[in-house]
Order: sequence, then structure tokens, then C-alpha cells
Amino acid sequence: MDNDGDRGERRWSAQGASARQRILAAAAEEMVETGDLEVAAVARRAGVSVGLPYRYFGTRSGLLAAVVSGFYDRLDEAAVNREFDGDSWYEREQSRVTAWVEHLYDDPLAPVVLGRVGGDAETASVERQRLHAAIELGARNMARGQRDGDLPSDRDPELLVAAVLGGVHMAVMVALTRTPRPDRTQVAAQLWAFVAGAAGAARDRRRTP
Repeated sequence: MDNDGDRGERRWSAQGASARQRILAAAAEEMVETGDLEVAAVARRAGVSVGLPYRYFGTRSGLLAAVVSGFYDRLDEAAVNREFDGDSWYEREQSRVTAWVEHLYDDPLAPVVLGRVGGDAETASVERQRLHAAIELGARNMARGQRDGDLPSDRDPELLVAAVLGGVHMAVMVALTRTPRPDRTQVAAQLWAFVAGAAGAARDRRRTP
């Protein structure tokens, strides 16, 4: 049977998780509205003491890194780590690029995170780790396409995916900062043409036995 201490610990944990999420949401709102993150302003938005963000995240850099990590978590779920249906690399990855663009257009943090230049070491480390993970997954997908005969085998998957991801993120960042924004469907179509061309993919490519 649970004692009062156990129940109190669970209540505190639930309250702590709720406060942490409020702080993260407030930090994201602050970044969207101001392009920056100031801990006192975040605390006011979240309705907590100025010291509480430091309790959960240690430093301003820790809070910023957590917000950026959450941004990439959502992108991973929507596109990077998602399994797409399709009989060929062309079909699967076209769906992925479309989902990628759709998600970034809908995430208000995207222009801020993708448009950041430089930054502190902790946040840069988060971004680097997530980029490397995306490159690794993309390289595996491309190698599968090469094995299946969907793609030419004379291209280095890791190098090509690294170049393509950099280009896609930069292009989406440019699109998101335009006024008015270009139509997302057209952006996705143009980016897919770039990706497919770089990979040497063709919709009707015949697989070699």
C-alpha cells in the first residue's frame, strides 16, 4: 500500500512535469514573438518564479537547448523518423519531403530555429546531433534505394544526403521568411525536384534484377 510520502512524490512529479511544460511552451512563444529567449520574460509568460526555469533547465542555454530539442522531436515524428508507404524510394521519399515542408510551414518555431546563425555550444550540440541522426537515417534509406535498383549506385549516400538536407533546410528557411510566403505545395514540388535530381531518381526507373 502506498504511503503518504509516495503519493506526495507522485503529486510533486506531476506538478513538476506540468510546470516544466508550461515553461517550455512559454519559451517557444517568446522565441516566436521576439526571436530571442530571456528567462525573466519566459517566467512571466509561464506564471512562475524567475528561479523556476533555472531549477528545471540549469541555465538559459539549457532552456534554449530544450526548446530546440522539442522542435526537432516534432520534426522527427512528422517526417524524419516516419515510415512512408510506397513501392519505391521515389514514392516514399517524395512523401517525406512533402511532409517535411508541411510540418515546417505549420511550426511557428521553424523560421526562428532554422534561421539561427551561431549560438551557444549546448544548443549547437543538440542541432549537430539531430542533423547527424537525420543524415544517418537518410543515408540508410538511400542505400536501400540503391540496393533495390531505384537509384544509381555510383553516389555516396552519406555525402549526398548531407548536402541535400542542408539545401532543403536552407530553402525552407528562405521560403518561411518571405512575405508573403510562397505556396507550400509549390515549395515541396521544387524541393522534391532538387532531391530527386541529386539522387538520380526517376519515377519510372526500372529496377535491375
